Amino acid sequence: MKNHLHKDTGLVTDNPETTAPVKEREVSLWSLATTFTKIGLFTLGGGYAMIPLIDREVVQKRKWLETDEFYDILSIAQSSPGLLAVNISIFAGYRVRGNKGSIAATIGTCLPSFLIILAIAIFFAGYRDNIYVDKIFKGIRPVVVALIAVPVVNMIQKSRLNIWRALIAAGTAAAIIFLKVSPVYILLVFFACFFCVRYIKACGKEDSEKEGGV
Repeated sequence: MKNHLHKDTGLVTDNPETTAPVKEREVSLWSLATTFTKIGLFTLGGGYAMIPLIDREVVQKRKWLETDEFYDILSIAQSSPGLLAVNISIFAGYRVRGNKGSIAATIGTCLPSFLIILAIAIFFAGYRDNIYVDKIFKGIRPVVVALIAVPVVNMIQKSRLNIWRALIAAGTAAAIIFLKVSPVYILLVFFACFFCVRYIKACGKEDSEKEGGV
């Protein structure tokens, strides 16, 4: 039986016209690597600027991940040590194709940056004081700000904020900006509170079940 590689989704199936859900089909490692290579090649401004590109390519265009699933991955990637772009690639690649997918997506993300920085270090180090080069980088800065702002707005729109979540978000931002509290401490506090609440609820459920059994 001959397999077919779909150009739009990068999915390998035995039917060129199949419409089965993405999770039931296999995404080729080559498509995964090339997609993240394209994302890494056109990302300016770090991991946050990469978010709208990943959303468009992986979620909207290729349907490899659901929107809620992507933002869950983004939350985990932000809470984990290391570079955000690499973390997103690892988690997204693993979700699509497991360990091999993580490797393919990470290589695809890192390879363009590695080659470009290597070329700059070799050929363009002597031009850093050039007036035209300086103007180019000054022109890029507003674009980078916009690329970082887009995922922030999208996350606010899709996070279904209620009054309590909005207060938590505002309090967290205020603590980081004005009180200079490290995000690490804030995450640790929220993790501790989360596990305490879950433990209390679990204990209460066990007590109610025992009373009901009696």
